[in-house]
Amino acid sequence: MLDETLLDAPDALALADRRGLLRGAAEAGARVRTAARHAAEAGISELSPEGRPRTVLVAGPGTAAFGVADLVGALAGASAPVIRLQPTGVAPAAGALRWALPGWAGSVDLLLILTTDGSEPGLALLAEQAYRRGLTVVAIAPKASPLAETVSGPRGLLVPMATAPHESPEEYAESLAASPGDLWALFTPLLVLLDRVGLLEAPSETLEKVADRLDRTAERCGPAIATYSNPAKTLAAELADSLPLIWTEGEAAGPAGRRFAAVLAELAGLPALAAELPEALPAHGVLLAGDYAAGADPDDFFRDRVEEQQALRARVVLLRDRPVDVGTLTAAPAARELALSHGTAISEVEPEEGNELLETLAELLAVTDFAAVYLSLASTGIAPPPASP
Repeated sequence: MLDETLLDAPDALALADRRGLLRGAAEAGARVRTAARHAAEAGISELSPEGRPRTVLVAGPGTAAFGVADLVGALAGASAPVIRLQPTGVAPAAGALRWALPGWAGSVDLLLILTTDGSEPGLALLAEQAYRRGLTVVAIAPKASPLAETVSGPRGLLVPMATAPHESPEEYAESLAASPGDLWALFTPLLVLLDRVGLLEAPSETLEKVADRLDRTAERCGPAIATYSNPAKTLAAELADSLPLIWTEGEAAGPAGRRFAAVLAELAGLPALAAELPEALPAHGVLLAGDYAAGADPDDFFRDRVEEQQALRARVVLLRDRPVDVGTLTAAPAARELALSHGTAISEVEPEEGNELLETLAELLAVTDFAAVYLSLASTGIAPPPASP
């Protein structure tokens, strides 16, 4: 259950935030600026690419790497296929993930390796395999890591991962949990690289606007802002004890919705389902009428409910990448009608300003990251990790 009184108690939130999640979300704009500087220092802006890569392969563990692969695929569109490599297994001895290139991958393809750790032996082996096959390899990883040593030098390009402003690389390596800002530490250098090779447009001016948008959104969603005027706290309160059905509309909203579902599970322990409109309507429609429906109730009316955990009820989150203009063809009205016809509550999230794709995406990611963090901190029954020694 969610302790809503905690949402409007900034000091109590700070005490509960032993993993520094709120600070990580608030520092996303600073991570963009630091990561862009690291990319320039690594020489990405000086590359002279010989045409676009045939395929962009993305490998890396964790929610942040998964989210980056999804975002890159959505932004690149048809310019080049973006394929996220899935682990092929686990090494029995060390429990480390194993990775492998597709059989067709070769010198006209680009391999991107993303990791907030850099000590995974499987990723170093993947880089070695790529070198033997002639692929171009770019890695974003902590500077003082085994993967950095493997990729550095003439065989590949390493961009040191941007740590939070208050952390040294050594302190970051010992952190207890990945920060929401990690997404931007991995994503920003790739934007610089893909802009350079012509797969998308992300000049330095655009990245500065993205960082500014993240800063403004952090101000609106920060712990000192009351729930009634804080979109992230409001969303967190609405999603408590629910099964979120995240329905997205727009090219930026799709990956943002899937990222939101992933961080809800990782940070708040809340299962969520994401789907794009209009396909979401038939895909999730049965959930609105089944056991998760708003009016659903088990048959045993006389059982003791005092000690029983409250059942999850479906709640639709309508996530759009721009406000709906009058006369615009959209599936949003049909989504509202379907949800309300089953008595299902709806939360709606859309950007406050502008229609620039990357800026809009940044705002959606920031609001939903903050919401997941608030759910994690204010939900009872989620044990915090042990304090670091």
